[in-house]
Amino acid sequence: MSTSDKTKGFPLPSSLQVIPGTERAQAAYPYYMQFTKDDDERFWFYNSMHFPEPMYVFDTITAEAAYVALGASNTRVQSLPTTLGIDCRIINGRFYIGGNGVTDPAEIARRTKEFEQRAFYYYANWERLFAQWKEKMMKLIRDAQALPKPTLPEFEPLENVHAGRGIASNHYILDTYQKTLEGYFRMWHHHFEFLLLGYGAYLTFFNFCKKAFPEISDQTIARMVAGMEAEIFRPDDELRRLAKRAMELGVDGEFREGASPDDILKAIGNRGAAGKAWLEDLALSRDPWFNINVGDGFYHYHRSWNDDLSMPFAALPGYIANLKAGKTLERPTQKLLEERKQLIADYRELLETDEERAAYDQMIHLTHRVFPYVEGHKFYCEHWYTNLFFNKIREFGELLSQHGFFPKADDAFHLTHYELKAALVDLMMSWANGSPPRGIAMWPAIVKERQAAIDEWAKHNTPPALGPVPDIIDDPSIVMLWGITRENLNKWLEADAEPNSNEIKGFAASRGVVEGVARVVQSVEEIDRLRQGDILVCRVTNPSWAPIFQKISAAVSDIGGSMSHAAIVARAFGLPAVVGTGTATHRIKDGQRIRVDGGRGVVTILS
Repeated sequence: MSTSDKTKGFPLPSSLQVIPGTERAQAAYPYYMQFTKDDDERFWFYNSMHFPEPMYVFDTITAEAAYVALGASNTRVQSLPTTLGIDCRIINGRFYIGGNGVTDPAEIARRTKEFEQRAFYYYANWERLFAQWKEKMMKLIRDAQALPKPTLPEFEPLENVHAGRGIASNHYILDTYQKTLEGYFRMWHHHFEFLLLGYGAYLTFFNFCKKAFPEISDQTIARMVAGMEAEIFRPDDELRRLAKRAMELGVDGEFREGASPDDILKAIGNRGAAGKAWLEDLALSRDPWFNINVGDGFYHYHRSWNDDLSMPFAALPGYIANLKAGKTLERPTQKLLEERKQLIADYRELLETDEERAAYDQMIHLTHRVFPYVEGHKFYCEHWYTNLFFNKIREFGELLSQHGFFPKADDAFHLTHYELKAALVDLMMSWANGSPPRGIAMWPAIVKERQAAIDEWAKHNTPPALGPVPDIIDDPSIVMLWGITRENLNKWLEADAEPNSNEIKGFAASRGVVEGVARVVQSVEEIDRLRQGDILVCRVTNPSWAPIFQKISAAVSDIGGSMSHAAIVARAFGLPAVVGTGTATHRIKDGQRIRVDGGRGVVTILS
């Protein structure tokens, strides 16, 4: 991204101040994620899509590993012609990111030659390489599952001594920790192996349509790839299946609003053969499809459905009620497929030459082949693997907690991954030499201080963007996923200039017009406030929220592009949606009546 208009823009990074009293917690973040004065020259935006809440210092590894891999894929592996990687900065627990663009025509031409040799091979061999990708990911998952639980016995087991192993148990603490980190960094390289190519294929088709059909809307182009199936939808599909099975087996009456999962499981277990049959079906769903986090995989405390059944069990009563009311639980996939087929044919007829029609056919065919990966990979990467990773780190936290480093296992997430390694080496040394670990006297106070900072940062808002508005934004992930375009940034600036306007503009993600009560949801913990027919207003949705789409009548998000999760799921469920508004969660008050026009990309505050 390049910038020239220095007079038009958002607050400069240097204008943001660390909240008083949290300076030491801010300094704990890695030096390479801290803003400097030089960053005032660049554009940054708050990545509330992935990091909507203040970040624990350990959890910043989710950004660190991701942007290391994303940049490598863009810059070195696939050699995208006009974009390199993404830089990240953090202040007051909030993550800002900025893309590095390529603007020199000669360099773009040089990178284009490299890109064609690399990307076109992937496009030509997509199915074979993707099958290979799944094998790699499953091996990575199995390797993570096989990592031993870290333990330190009082004495080295006699069988190890008699076997002549020659390596004491404390060494394996470090060995397992390093393998845990290495696997997580490796996962992110797998994550980006196909992702940017998927975005690139769609963006190429998108740009062709914009040029060939000047009046076509972004939403219409998105509808030409709607109706896809991907693994990320399977957890919700499994809930629907379990709701049907409960009805068939006659145990549906045990699913009551507000009942705890433990109480429901106990009641079903007392229902004899029918209860046993349903529990067997539940076990089939749980492995692997309940390995999905209640968040988007970037916070250690967003646990998986398997770790906490509260979210899936809270959705089942609603699905059962819909079945009893004679409603279908199926997504309107067939309708979407028929609609996209008609749209593709109608616009094809508008093309004037055989050459244009051949290019159009080739691009839409490629987009349909590659795009299911854009959503499907999330289940394996951000959810299944990341949950394994955080649970393994939690085991190291348990070990340190047992030895007095801090009160709770999850306190380990207040340490950076460098500090956690140091604490583990401290413990290894203590175990070896018989002296008490030094960390006992140090870490409890630091953990308390950093938790207080997280709590304080959560009380404060942060600007949606920083720095001068760029002239050009051509990173496919920034445009497609986050919805950061020059046009959208101008809308954000206009919103700042007219704070009393009753209209909020964003991406027209999914058509339809709905009026209703706004339910402003700032975090996953607030989802249970949603009532039937509410309009969801949030920073961003994530895949595990799919069950709530049975309740809501429309969705509005602060951030997101035409191919963000909120946009894709809204289209899949046939609900109006406006995404990428920038400030909806700040400007809309909980309980206000609003109108969502998903066709125009406009939200109107009515009360």
